[in-house]
Amino acid sequence: MSWTDEKVESLKKLWGSGKTASQIAEIIGGISRNAVIGKAHRLNLSAKIKTRAATSNKSFESSIQENNTKSRRGRKSKFKSLIIEKDFEPENPKQLEELDENSCKWPIGHPDEKTFYFCGRSSLKDFSYCKLHLLYAYQPKGKKEEVSDKEEVPEFIEKKIQSA
Repeated sequence: MSWTDEKVESLKKLWGSGKTASQIAEIIGGISRNAVIGKAHRLNLSAKIKTRAATSNKSFESSIQENNTKSRRGRKSKFKSLIIEKDFEPENPKQLEELDENSCKWPIGHPDEKTFYFCGRSSLKDFSYCKLHLLYAYQPKGKKEEVSDKEEVPEFIEKKIQSA
């Protein structure tokens, strides 16, 4: 199959009007969908970004944006509610064998030491840690503080501990 000047002009016109590669191949005749896509690529015709769902449904892009906004709000609100709360239950030191799915699994100390234990407070649903240790483990994007010494507690957590 060879591309004549007439076929190339038809391709450009049909491609610009938003027809699919399959529709263009059928209209021009004697060429495959892949041949249309290849020729459009070689001619540097603008890429078709929209999916079939997007072309048939005008609110497709707006619904994607709404879903992204909702998921962002959900994550932020989870952390904000943790930071606002000031009532941290007391530690309930547990050994590895004593841990269950509802226990905070935050390690305290070094595993080689005899005084090593896990926090043991009640963990939050879908997380391995209690409210306090969740603040250490899951910091909001771009808000991580540099900690120079392992024993140093970040300021915002220190304030929470003092106010509890």
